[in-house]
Amino acid sequence: MSRIARRKLFRLSASGAVAAQVGGLAAPAIAQGASIHWLRWADFVPASDVLLKGPITQECKKATGIALKVETVNANDLQSRITSAIQSGTGADIIMAFGNWPQLYSESLADSGDVAEEIANAQGGYYDVSRQIATVGNKWIGVPWTTGGGLIAYRKSWLEDVGHKTFPETWDTFRDAGKKLKAKGRPIGQTAGHTFGDAPGWWYPFLWSFGGKEVETDGKVVLDSKETVESIKLAVALWKETMDEGGLAWDDTNNNRAFLAQTISATNNGASIYIEAKKKPETYLTEKGTPMFQDILHAPIPKGVAGQYNLPGVFTDMVMGYSKNQKAAKDFLRWIHSKQVYDQWFTSQQGYTSGATKDWAKHAVWDVDPVLKPFKDLPLYGRLAGYAGPPDRKSAEVISKYIIVDMYAKAIQGMPAEEAAKWAHSEAAKAYA
Repeated sequence: MSRIARRKLFRLSASGAVAAQVGGLAAPAIAQGASIHWLRWADFVPASDVLLKGPITQECKKATGIALKVETVNANDLQSRITSAIQSGTGADIIMAFGNWPQLYSESLADSGDVAEEIANAQGGYYDVSRQIATVGNKWIGVPWTTGGGLIAYRKSWLEDVGHKTFPETWDTFRDAGKKLKAKGRPIGQTAGHTFGDAPGWWYPFLWSFGGKEVETDGKVVLDSKETVESIKLAVALWKETMDEGGLAWDDTNNNRAFLAQTISATNNGASIYIEAKKKPETYLTEKGTPMFQDILHAPIPKGVAGQYNLPGVFTDMVMGYSKNQKAAKDFLRWIHSKQVYDQWFTSQQGYTSGATKDWAKHAVWDVDPVLKPFKDLPLYGRLAGYAGPPDRKSAEVISKYIIVDMYAKAIQGMPAEEAAKWAHSEAAKAYA
């Protein structure tokens, strides 16, 4: 984490140990001999994984008696690991899930309501998006961990070079700026590939901004609407006129690398690009030789005729139904969500994610760097996949199969807009049948 964040925010007890009882949560009973395997994504803020695998793991053993194993994998590999574990009945005791994935596995997950409600009551309640993802009816199918989200990271000076003092607020001005940027060899970069975060995080809000949606509130699939078709037509034009066209094959890391290599001017992303550039100011320099992070700002995805939206990146820890260590798993989650412990992880994120509970919006981390502060409120105005219906198992199947992403990708590759919309409608209808 940055020096200022470490100095101002990283707080341990006088002895350097992490307390086991905090924030109104009951301290878990010592579980001598218990072990927990926690499977997570490889964080885009590496310092957070270092913290979990080192100091947090060590303190967990001291405070709770639980031997913690933290395993991290590429997020795009998590769903196959979850499926394999459920089918075999063996694997990690706790698995982190992204977005509405937990809805796909609800019948195979332990009820975590006792821990989840305890955390909510102690820390100001959950954001609606976190609660919706982690529940099916009255059952808690997971414990919300955090809420991420995307804003457009952009090069301020490059936008000014083409006559835009701020990032475009509408798709028309986006198109104008993007054309000029691409003409200068500085295209906008976005993915239309099968990757868990950046692809849905761009194309779902893009669809919504035109008034398109998967379903009506009654579950009727309506993807073949005129609003959807209009969005597809503009997407194709924007891709050709403003984008790095290699983005069809990108995953969630390619745009980070392209931005830091100065081959793209803007991309919808979490805060990780800025955090990395700020962490290594002598490595990532502008064409003028100045630290790149000083030329990076963030802005929301442009608004369309139907409004302006984002798709929050909701992270949930699932206690697996096959686990023989469910009590220890819940004890661990209760402990790590206690304020003194979770505070260390949250501080290490530096604003990359918001807390799952509302108390973390008051945290001092948001006052360290105004460039990161816009990420704080993303959970408040996001929509979840499956709108206008609930983020249920059916919508989770649609997003996991990349149906909406592929709708745009097929049109970009030459399929007529009307046919792409009909294809997506047909595929979504199978999930909602």
